[in-house]
Amino acid sequence: MDDVSGRGGGDAAASDLDGAAAGRGAHPADRHVGLRIRMRRTELRLSQEKLAQALGLTFQQVQKYERAANRVSASKLWEVARVLKTNVAYFYEGLAAAAATAGRPEDEPPSAAETTQDDAPAPFLSTSEGAELATTFPRIARAHVRRQILELVHSLAEDRS
Repeated sequence: MDDVSGRGGGDAAASDLDGAAAGRGAHPADRHVGLRIRMRRTELRLSQEKLAQALGLTFQQVQKYERAANRVSASKLWEVARVLKTNVAYFYEGLAAAAATAGRPEDEPPSAAETTQDDAPAPFLSTSEGAELATTFPRIARAHVRRQILELVHSLAEDRS
């Protein structure tokens, strides 16, 4: 049983202790794990309903995990990793970079001090737009179209500077 409160999933007791239930928002680590669950699920083209069915949950519970409305317990994360054919560490990849951007408005890019060459994409990928782009872009079959889109993005980024 994941939820001692009886509300249906997640580690609600821990959530209550850290203030998430008190309206201060989810912990950045919980948001990051939820985003990584969604990224992997969409990468595998698996619906929330199918993931929920494989985990013995409702699709609403999967939604709550992905939005970090409920925390994912260690045992449930283990099951999620199994169903999504990855390891538990996958859900924590890029967490340090994501934590560095916590508190910054979603549309504000990371500063140079917040990124290194190794983790530069991580803060962007932890946004909803980054996750969607990362899962959708590789589906563009024609290489020249992907190149044109990349050139457009470079052009737009230079205009903002």
